Amino acid sequence: MNLPAAEWYDLRDLNGISRLITEWVADWGPDWLASILTGVIGALGVLAIIGPTLLILIWLERKVIARMQARIGPNRVGPVGLLQPVADAVKLILKEELAPRAADKWVFFLPPVLIFVPAILIWGVLPFGPNMSVADLEMGVLFLVAISGVNVLVVFMAGWAQNNKYALFGAMRVIAMSISYEIPVVLSLLALVFFTGTLSVNGIVLWQQANDVVLFLIFPMSALMFLFGSTAELNRTPADISEAESEIVAGYHTEYSGMRFGLFYAVELANTLAISAFFATFFLGGWWLWGLDQWVPSWLILLAKTGLMYFVFIWLRGTLPRLRLDQLMSFCWKFFVPVGLVFLAVAATQRTLLIELGWDPAVALPIYAVINWGIAGAGVAIYARTAASPAQRLPSRPVMARGRLGGLRAARELADAGSGD
Repeated sequence: MNLPAAEWYDLRDLNGISRLITEWVADWGPDWLASILTGVIGALGVLAIIGPTLLILIWLERKVIARMQARIGPNRVGPVGLLQPVADAVKLILKEELAPRAADKWVFFLPPVLIFVPAILIWGVLPFGPNMSVADLEMGVLFLVAISGVNVLVVFMAGWAQNNKYALFGAMRVIAMSISYEIPVVLSLLALVFFTGTLSVNGIVLWQQANDVVLFLIFPMSALMFLFGSTAELNRTPADISEAESEIVAGYHTEYSGMRFGLFYAVELANTLAISAFFATFFLGGWWLWGLDQWVPSWLILLAKTGLMYFVFIWLRGTLPRLRLDQLMSFCWKFFVPVGLVFLAVAATQRTLLIELGWDPAVALPIYAVINWGIAGAGVAIYARTAASPAQRLPSRPVMARGRLGGLRAARELADAGSGD
């Protein structure tokens, strides 16, 4: 996508600084060196943001959940407890790292390192602005889906290598849940791809900008599927099944201690932040905000939306109880998958009508939004009515004694009828 480049001093688009450096290298060096340098600068920029952000998120998550549960949270180490994450990190680094005697040593050591690879790579296709992405791939959505599936292999390696049946049970739970909820997540993204006509992540944002609408208003069920399915893949409440302490101790990382456990915990926060950013990109317009991006740096707009979605994840964790595994799997296969297929067909049909009949998007999109919200509401109502067990369904209305019956006579007749049954 050939978008106008910004000047190097324009803070609304930080790509100008990277372009200035690479052009300077290209003047005296080979082109391949300039290309490599561009990728390195982008990767270092992402890492420079993620590293300090993780420490802030640890403090923020603990403080927000404490407020929700009428507690104070970290308040001793540093001003209002700001240095508590640093103290926790130092403690994890200094703790002894143990390994089970019967564990497969090489496979046991690799997962804490390998699990960081997909957590960093998915940031490469996230557009922080019109020109601000490490790699603006035309198949960006496919790249995101492929990279997010790598975590399943790493989790299985971690659970199997420990030679601990509880760790293996936790790993298999995560694998079953992640593979199952990968389907509704992919279906939700396919609906957006069909409707916008592009597999580029930045292209989906540009479509929302061109049509002056956010996709959350048009596809609310796809947004819900992406949000809830992501909690299952992130192993966060209400889908933190692998860490059901009353059942399987601590899940697939039971035997990991010290900083190895710290890496698993850090990746969970990093993935939550990334999913928040991608939700904001796919369903809330990303770096675009109805013209405000012309005055406010686009990356600040994306960060604000990402922070909003991260608060939603914290909110879910602080308020919802953990669901059982059978409830999660049933909800996925009996509700999300059928509804996802329905909305996939709806998105393809609406896109075809929009193009073939030449409808004005300003008129058609509000109509589509009303239709899709109605379908989503009907789907939720039908599932809520049919999925409940007989004991949970509303009882039939009791027959009341009326007319000629009344007082003691009515009581006697009702008692006689009960004794006859």
